[in-house]
Amino acid sequence: MQRFEYKVIPAPKRGEKARGLKTTEDRFAYALTQLMNQLGAEGWDYVRADALPCEERVGLTGTRTTFQNVLVFRRIIESARPEGQAARLLLQDPAPAAPRLGPAEAPAPGNAPALGPAKPGLAAE
Repeated sequence: MQRFEYKVIPAPKRGEKARGLKTTEDRFAYALTQLMNQLGAEGWDYVRADALPCEERVGLTGTRTTFQNVLVFRRIIESARPEGQAARLLLQDPAPAAPRLGPAEAPAPGNAPALGPAKPGLAAE
């Protein structure tokens, strides 16, 4: 069974300037690409983007709900079991049962020569 750890980060709110990027959409896509490539190099896989509610204070006693855009990433974490224990568990799993066969039929009588011990000095060719 694979286990994952998750990382949730705020989505970029504005794009980054780069040579050849003129529009807001291109700059935003570039910022997102840079962020995803950086996390991908650290072993994180992109899962999804979410807009989640967040309560924040307004004034002394008031609150309001805003929505925060976040990016969700995950990566596989190493198993908590030592390798030897995992190998032992694999060995302990019962093998599937072989199909049971009925009794063997008696060989048909024939003219086959009787076999006995090998004679010294004769080699198989």
